[in-house]
Parts: sequence; C-alpha cells; structure tokens
Amino acid sequence: MEPLSRSSLAENAADSIRADILAHRWAVGEKLPNEATLSTTLSVSRGTIREAVRVLVSQGYLETRQGSGTYVRSTVDATRTLGMARRAGLRDQFEARCALDVEAARLAAIRQTPAVIAELRALLAARGHSTDSDRAAFVARDIAFHKAVIAASGNRAMIEIYEFFSASIQETIEATISAEVPEPDMQAHAEIVDAIETGDPQQADAAVRRFMAPVIAALDRMLLS
Repeated sequence: MEPLSRSSLAENAADSIRADILAHRWAVGEKLPNEATLSTTLSVSRGTIREAVRVLVSQGYLETRQGSGTYVRSTVDATRTLGMARRAGLRDQFEARCALDVEAARLAAIRQTPAVIAELRALLAARGHSTDSDRAAFVARDIAFHKAVIAASGNRAMIEIYEFFSASIQETIEATISAEVPEPDMQAHAEIVDAIETGDPQQADAAVRRFMAPVIAALDRMLLS
C-alpha cells in the first residue's frame, strides 16, 4: 500500500479536527491546542496540522489570530448549511416552475389540437425512463417534452420566459433524478398529456400539480430534517 500523500494527511487531519469541533469538544471562541499538541494527538507533522487548519479556516470553522493562536469560529456543520441553502433554493425553483407549467398546461388544454397531442406523445415516448444510463441525454429529452408543453400554450411570452429560465429548469430536472428528490414517472407525465387532450384547463391544472406535489413535498421534508 502506498503511503498517504501530504494533502491526504492534511484532509484526514482536517476531518478529525472538524469532527471534534462539531462534537463541541471546544466551544465557540475557545482556543485550540497548539500545533505541537495537535501534531502529537493526530500523529502527523506540524506542517500537516497547519494545512488542516487552513482548510478549516476557509470553511469557516476556525479563525487564526496573529501571535495568539487558532480559535473556534463556528460549531455548525457548514456542509449541511450549504446543502440546506441549496435545497431551499431548489424548492423555490420548483415552485416557480410549477406556476409556469400549470398555466401553460391550462392554455394548452384550451388550444390543443390532434397534431399537438400527437407531438407531445411522441416526445414523451422518446423521453424514455430516468434509468437511462446516459443522464445528460435523458435530461435533454425530458426538457424537450416540457418545452413542448409550454409551446402548446400558444403564448409567446411564456415560451420566451421558459427559454430564459431553462438553466434553472434543467437543474430542477437533474435534481429529480438524484437520490434525494423523486423523479415523476412516465405515468405522471402521460397524465399531463391526457389532461391537455380533454380540453379542460382544470384537469390540466390538477395534473401538473399532482406531478409536482411529490417533489415539493420531498424538498419540504429535507428542509425540516
């Protein structure tokens, strides 16, 4: 087995010190043991300790005071905080996407034609399932389907808004094929097309809301956990 590199040793040391910080071994504002003590405790060089401290300073856990030492700045898990912020942002994106998709589906139901329905069904069949090994290709096909629903609204402004919003839309779609957020299945997608085909805007509205509800509910649970 090859010996660990200095960077790997520093990462391991940072992980150990971070774990102690999160376990409240030291309180906020409390001074850490000096380099020599930490070096002995973790069985690494003092240079490795300095690198580990720099990492933890950059992550907001520690602060160094010239001529005084290193102090605990925060005992909050920064990675969890960033994750929560991302989930909150993602939920906002889904709410905005839901509002846009709902109104587009309502208008599409009013203005639907056999040709439009045939195109939506063809794009849905081409979309396939999220188990596709080529994730990027799947996302592109999924976006094509949803853009077609927007286009079926016949509202040029909504089409332009959706195009402008496409990067955010793509992020929401990619998130739903992660382990954390459920991907609406083919049946949920098909129900949107079925509802549009009825010509009833209320049914189209309800189908999109059913489609989005499990995703938004999952994000709500994550934010509360």
